[in-house]
Amino acid sequence: MEKIGEIKRKFAACGVEELPGLISCYETDERAGVQAVVAAATKRIAAWEKEVARTEEMKRYEREYAAYSYICGIDEVGRGPLAGPVVAGAVILPKDCSLLYLNDSKKLSEKKREELYDKILETAVAVGIGYNTPARIDEINILQATYEAMREAVGRLFPKPDLLLNDAVTIPKISIRQVPIIKGDAKSISIAAASIVAKVTRDRLMVKYDEIYPEYGFAANKGYGSVLHIEAIRKYGATPIHRKSFIKNL
Repeated sequence: MEKIGEIKRKFAACGVEELPGLISCYETDERAGVQAVVAAATKRIAAWEKEVARTEEMKRYEREYAAYSYICGIDEVGRGPLAGPVVAGAVILPKDCSLLYLNDSKKLSEKKREELYDKILETAVAVGIGYNTPARIDEINILQATYEAMREAVGRLFPKPDLLLNDAVTIPKISIRQVPIIKGDAKSISIAAASIVAKVTRDRLMVKYDEIYPEYGFAANKGYGSVLHIEAIRKYGATPIHRKSFIKNL
């Protein structure tokens, strides 16, 4: 008789699409250990089916505008921090994109964001990143600096998009048709992908800044106003990557 450990290894190595066939092979095995493995596999299938359904729902805007050749999702990260750049991501996914777990980057763990970032870069038709510096943010304000970063991200795409799905905003000075969607990073796979790309890009940059300015805890707080960060500003003063207009009252 096949050992339970070997059966567990078979299930662990099996893709979710192959699980039903494997379950059918072992569902009549009355051993408690085997039944536990079968039950876990059944739950895994149910979770996968739920995620497929959620992802399909997040494709509704992509389906609605399917007549457009290149639909681009765009989102930004970093409007609120006291330090560091604002970063925009622009992503064109293929029409038949089958990536699962795309969501608002804030709802994902760091590990999941990193995993999806790599998959997005492998899968996407095009990815563009735009930045704006703390100095530029101070000069023209965060909203206008965000728009500039978004225009830069879109400008880096090839092929060029013919429709933009935006997270809430309408970007000025862009001739491409735009569809602003409230909470779009949780409603559109294209915007979610852009959110993840922007978030991972900015977070990695803030980790590098932490090596240069270790007193401020940038690796942990990513430039946001944590207690440690604010205390460090008061103790050590501002760095070149701080937004002077954001910390003037500190």
